[in-house]
Amino acid sequence: MDRASGSLPPQFWSSPRVASALAECDIPTILAEAMRAHGWTQEQLAEAVGYSQSWVSKVLRHRQPLTIDQVREISGRLGVPLHLLRFGHRGDDDPTKRRDFGKAVALAALTVAPTPKRAEADETTALTLTAITGAQRRLEAITPARELARGAVAHVEMANRTLGRAALSAHATEICAAVSEAAGFAAWLHADMHDTGTARTYYRLSIDTARRAQHNLLSSYMIGSLASFEIDAEDPALGLALLAEARRQLGDRPPATAHAWLSSIEALGYATAHNATAALTALQAAEKAVTASEHAASPPWPWVFPFDHAKLAGYRALVMVRLERPEEAVNAFAESLSSTQPAVKQRGVLMTEVATAKSMTGEIDEAFHLAGEALRIGMHHGSDRVIHRVRRFRRKYTGPITSGVRAFDDRLRATLL
Repeated sequence: MDRASGSLPPQFWSSPRVASALAECDIPTILAEAMRAHGWTQEQLAEAVGYSQSWVSKVLRHRQPLTIDQVREISGRLGVPLHLLRFGHRGDDDPTKRRDFGKAVALAALTVAPTPKRAEADETTALTLTAITGAQRRLEAITPARELARGAVAHVEMANRTLGRAALSAHATEICAAVSEAAGFAAWLHADMHDTGTARTYYRLSIDTARRAQHNLLSSYMIGSLASFEIDAEDPALGLALLAEARRQLGDRPPATAHAWLSSIEALGYATAHNATAALTALQAAEKAVTASEHAASPPWPWVFPFDHAKLAGYRALVMVRLERPEEAVNAFAESLSSTQPAVKQRGVLMTEVATAKSMTGEIDEAFHLAGEALRIGMHHGSDRVIHRVRRFRRKYTGPITSGVRAFDDRLRATLL
């Protein structure tokens, strides 16, 4: 195997890819093309340029920046003419070689216009995309969804384009997972805006890209999220069917956290469908799974936080409201809120649920005070989801019109006007 410097013929430099790399001083591409032309391995290329194989690997992946002196050294060992890289030379170039190389590249320039190099995906691409989604999620708790939606949608589109460019790369599955996360967040924002059609579109994208990522846990999480959305939209039959599909994605031995979460959503679905027996059975299954998950070191991704007894109590409260067991609902809410502090918009959602339970026990003015506070949160944080729940609470109330109810109605009309 000939690894002597300067052994590449002039026509090598006139190939379209090499000519473009020379114009852009793209040393990694020149190294890769030289390795291919010689039929070398990375180890043989490393030997030729006088560096370690791991260092050369990083250079080829655009992960190792080069100094001018390193470019000069590598170019000298491979016979790359420095004047074609637009570097000054030190008087040691062979003038005959320079003329030959100059003619070859000048001819190549007639047929190949150097184009800007498109950045290739690497091991940091998916992490960067996920970090952007994470930052947007942290803002969501205190920022109106409409202020975040445009940026979130732009991020999904950008991530999707990145995936298209990297579809055949070794990092495609990781990028698919990052697109799924971004789309799931965009779906959540549109659900908060009560834009159900757009929310469903992004949920479908999140599920599709999770499947393309070949990540069963992520697929199950996104399908479960869509199921929860459909149950909240008062279509429990569809939600329960989706939950069955989410369980199929998990297989026979799902992580305890995933099992607890899906069982809790399932209990809510059955309660919304007025199937008390099935709802209570699902809650029992969730309780066992939560107990089992306490021994796990950390929840499996994409679950970020443990699904603990406080969160289960929150679901139990929602189930009891739908089963019209107000005392049990109020107790469950108290248990949940004593252990965890939900984000402000989620607190508005829970207030409407507690208001429903209070109205069932005859505490009308207290119920409408809570609904009024939820309305304030919904308006202040631009959450149409909270406002919709408050309006739904009012529509379903058929009890006496007290002073508290009248005050609430005045406030609601003023808000809408």
